[in-house]
Amino acid sequence: MRIEPYLFFNGRCDEALQFYTQALGAKVTLLLRYKDAPEQGGGPQVDPDKVMHANLQIGGSQVMASDGMCSGVQAFNGFNLSISTNSLEQAEQAFAALAEGGQVSMPLQKTFWASAFGMLTDRFGVGWMVNCEAADPGTSLP
Repeated sequence: MRIEPYLFFNGRCDEALQFYTQALGAKVTLLLRYKDAPEQGGGPQVDPDKVMHANLQIGGSQVMASDGMCSGVQAFNGFNLSISTNSLEQAEQAFAALAEGGQVSMPLQKTFWASAFGMLTDRFGVGWMVNCEAADPGTSLP
């Protein structure tokens, strides 16, 4: 059994996929648009070029995404996605890239459990925690 997050971007999925590809080196492994689906009558009208479903590979994890039905603002509440890195450089790069256009709630810093930990909300409203447990506990951010 696996748990895989499914994020709805309310019409901004293409932008989000491009952002995560650049920021995290993610890879889009599947992309289906509404126009790719068989014709179904009676449902809500959705822009056929919007993303119906996408799989995004981030390291060894998969995140699924969609534009949703584009029918209103959906807020991301009650969870964060967490990134665990093996190096401070990785943690710093991921944190800085995700923070671009977003809001930092806890700067990346040394904690009692990690060489570096920080929290932010990206430009799409997705909460992220970046954690680096360095092999050498003496290695930390200045």
